[in-house]
Amino acid sequence: MAPRNPIFEEEAEEEAESFLPLRSQPSGGAADGKARRTHAAYEDGSEDETTERAFESEEKVVVAWVSDEDCGDDGPPPPFSWRKLWLFTGPGFLMSIAFLDPGNLEGDLQAGAIAGYSLLWLLLWATAMGLLIQMLSARLGVATGHHLAELCHEEYPRWAMLVLWFMAEVALIGADIQEVIGSAIAIKILSRGMIPLWVGVVITALDCFIFLFLENYGVRKLEAFFAFLIATMAFSFTWMFGEAKPSGKELLIGTLVPKLGSKTIKQAVGIVGCVIMPHNVFLHSALVQSRKIDPNKKSHVQEALRYYSIESTIALIISFMINLFVTAVFAKGFYGTRVADTIGLENAGKYLQEKYGGGLFPILYIWGIGLLAAGQSSTITGTYAGQFIMGGFLNLRLKKWSRSLITRSFAIVPTIVISLFFDTYDSALDTLNQWLNVLQSVQIPFVLIPLLTLVSKEQVMGVFKIGPIIQYVDISHLDMLSLEVDGL
Repeated sequence: MAPRNPIFEEEAEEEAESFLPLRSQPSGGAADGKARRTHAAYEDGSEDETTERAFESEEKVVVAWVSDEDCGDDGPPPPFSWRKLWLFTGPGFLMSIAFLDPGNLEGDLQAGAIAGYSLLWLLLWATAMGLLIQMLSARLGVATGHHLAELCHEEYPRWAMLVLWFMAEVALIGADIQEVIGSAIAIKILSRGMIPLWVGVVITALDCFIFLFLENYGVRKLEAFFAFLIATMAFSFTWMFGEAKPSGKELLIGTLVPKLGSKTIKQAVGIVGCVIMPHNVFLHSALVQSRKIDPNKKSHVQEALRYYSIESTIALIISFMINLFVTAVFAKGFYGTRVADTIGLENAGKYLQEKYGGGLFPILYIWGIGLLAAGQSSTITGTYAGQFIMGGFLNLRLKKWSRSLITRSFAIVPTIVISLFFDTYDSALDTLNQWLNVLQSVQIPFVLIPLLTLVSKEQVMGVFKIGPIIQYVDISHLDMLSLEVDGL
């Protein structure tokens, strides 16, 4: 471990406070346990009814914990259990949908067509960085009992909180536009052009509300539905990968050997933006609260983090493979061709059909089915993210359908306008999607800095000193699957 300089640490703390100052807290460690005590009060029903909650107590999945007598805080962790992993499986896969939305598919296909296999290494490392950020988000939610938007509301002064909320909403609207338009394009493909883009946008908006009714049947039913959509994407894009038969050698080289040219800068930035999506960080910190976890019990927090880490890793490995398959298909078919610069979500199916033919089942419709699954799943998770962001930042106690209506309207209204304007301009729509991916990259600091600042404050992970940039991170003692949570 590197030696610590007290003067350097004090300067770093002053820089952090001047950049995004947290509210002053009373001395004596009261602030350290604030969120945890609030969560405990909520569990026994004594929390203020005006406080926004991610999940009500009766909605949470019950997990059978090892008793404190059998496994104390100082004892060894309980043995690994496949059954318990199954109970914790769900939030990570819902989180992984943001890595598979139409914006990601747009970035994948354009990266493959314009850069070939050369940006696969960036896709790999962006996914790995996304996994680290999402694990931090999950740990913050588990250890404090609050999601990121709630903590921003509690800990930051009003002006800083409103700035962060505005930036989160901008990022969410940008992602929503891509997701809804992606679904509308899929509906247009599968209807053979009979349903125009703007009608597909309206259908997608209505479908989103219908699927939200699944929540009334329990969290596990909703998670099963999303698992079906992910399986549909995996089947569709694996089929396309098999039809294209890309070069294994070029795939391996592109994944392992970093290479970046001046002509592929925009595609590279787009890959980072479409993989690491700001609204997804808020979402994951809320989804992990769908399991009954007592944040005051250290052993419970450690065990929950262990299973959530495993589940999130598996989910993002699957999402990485799907993204790799899409990139490889378009790299094999269109890299170096005259149409490479013109391919986007709107016309990708047509070019795939011309290149690879019909086969047993036309590849145009395979692409459409995969795109529809990606669009529908991501619009629903985007709605959930919007609920948590708005409810947490503004502490709104509204009924879920009311929050759904408000958050959907933010994206649907501009999306209908865009679909009416761009319906006959394929290249303009693809350019818009590409720049929306770049927008996500620009918004990353506005979620990453609060996340790291709050993680440091709550002592969830190691020692962080945050200034305008990360000054240093001491995580030498970190075990990624069994996290020591100090102060619990």
